[in-house]
Amino acid sequence: MTIKLYPDERLDDLQRSGYHIIQNPKKFCFGMDAVLLSGFAKAKPGDNVLDIGTGTGVIPILMAAKTKAGHFTGLEIQHESADMAMRSIRYNHLEERISIVEGDIKEAGTLFASASFHVVTSNPPYMIEHHGLVNPDNAKMIARHEVYCTLEDIIVQTAKLLKNSGKFYLVHRPFRLAEIFYLLVKYGLEPKRMQMVHPYIDKEPNMVLIEAMKGAKSRITCEPPLIVYEKPGVYTKQIYDIYGYNDARVKKHSER
Repeated sequence: MTIKLYPDERLDDLQRSGYHIIQNPKKFCFGMDAVLLSGFAKAKPGDNVLDIGTGTGVIPILMAAKTKAGHFTGLEIQHESADMAMRSIRYNHLEERISIVEGDIKEAGTLFASASFHVVTSNPPYMIEHHGLVNPDNAKMIARHEVYCTLEDIIVQTAKLLKNSGKFYLVHRPFRLAEIFYLLVKYGLEPKRMQMVHPYIDKEPNMVLIEAMKGAKSRITCEPPLIVYEKPGVYTKQIYDIYGYNDARVKKHSER
C-alpha cells in the first residue's frame, strides 16, 4: 500500500508483524520508553484499551501486534501527530482495531464514557513546565514538558475512564516516583507492579514502569530491573526481545 508522506516525514519499520510507522525526525520520534511500555503493559483478549497522549500512535500499534486486545484508542492533542498516527494505521490496515481521537487529555472524561476502558496506557511528558531546558521546537517541548497537561491531569482522567479493577500502565522518571505514587493512591489507582530500567547494570535507573489497578488493595511487586545495554552500542537480550529483533542489529531511536 502506498501512503502519502509530507516533507521531512519517513516510514520506519517497527520490527513487529510487518508494521510501520510514519514519523518526522524534525518534530519528534518515539523513544525506547514507548517500546518498553508496550512490552510491560498487558491486555487480555477483547480488552478496550486507551493510550493517553499517543503521539504518532506507536504504543497502540505495537500493542496491537503483541496482544489480542479488542480495540485501541489513541488520544492526541497535536493535529500533526494525530494525522501521522491515522495514516500509519491505514498503512498497516489496522482501522478496525485502532482509532485516533484528536482532543485534550484534560477533557478525556467527556470525550469517552466513564468506566469504559479495561486498560489505559500513557507515556507522558516527564518534566514539569519550567524544569530543565525547554526545547524551542513546539512539538518536542509539548512531548517533553507538562505544557498542555500535568501528571495529575492524566491520573485524574484515567481514574474516570477505567473500569473497576482496570489497569493503568505508565512509564516515567524515577525522580518523580514519590509524586507518582501519591497521585495514584489519591485517585484510587493502587500501584501493583513496578520495574526500574537501568541504562547499564552499574548505573542508577533512568526510567520506571508502573502498573496500577483501580480499586485494588495495597500491595506492590517490584520486578527484577531491566538493563538496557550490555556495553556501549549493544542492547541486552531483554531489550532485543522487547523490540522483536532477530539479531544484534542496533536500532537508534530518538530518546527523551
